[in-house]
Amino acid sequence: MLSGEISKIRVLVDTNIILDSVLEREPFADDADALFDAIEYDRIVGYAAATTLTNIFYIVRKQARSIERARQAVSETLDALEICAVDSSVLEAAFASPLRDFEDAVQLACALDEDLDAIVTRDARGFVDAPLPVLSVAELLERLG
Repeated sequence: MLSGEISKIRVLVDTNIILDSVLEREPFADDADALFDAIEYDRIVGYAAATTLTNIFYIVRKQARSIERARQAVSETLDALEICAVDSSVLEAAFASPLRDFEDAVQLACALDEDLDAIVTRDARGFVDAPLPVLSVAELLERLG
């Protein structure tokens, strides 16, 4: 990093936040869209676990009843976010995690593997005792000032 250069916060974006934006789920869509605006304007670097994309495809296809809309949601996510690899070491770390939800454990393992600064979610209970900050969109944007 160059002297005087400010590093951007690097966060893992939980699946629920991505779906809130893609599916325009109220009352959460405005917060999700604000996060994606901050990512688009280079205030934040957003990441998602590779497995999140399969979940997005499945959920959007089921709720929107459209394979085309599901493909669009995955494409938009790939354009907006960096993708964390999910390999055997990440899965083993997730499996060894005390988190009750395996999807959340995989996301946490990805965030730790990538040495990210935080996880942004609207379900902080899913990441109890995570060894990095777990923030809501509002908390994250407040930290940016």
